[in-house]
Amino acid sequence: MSETLRPLVLDLVAFVADRPRPYAEVMDAWRTSCPRLTVWEDAVEAGLVVLHDGMVEATAAGRRAIGRR
Repeated sequence: MSETLRPLVLDLVAFVADRPRPYAEVMDAWRTSCPRLTVWEDAVEAGLVVLHDGMVEATAAGRRAIGRR
């Protein structure tokens, strides 16, 4: 994950760490058509968020990452 995107990825993690959110809500808030802004993909690839039964949740690693910022 690039250092440029890291703050945005952590914002996404914080958004779902507050409470699990429906996938559609997360995509509405965080999807972008810009191929250079891969916030959702980077968060998933880094293991910071997970999609489970239609809900997006922060993982333990995601919670630790936002706790360190």
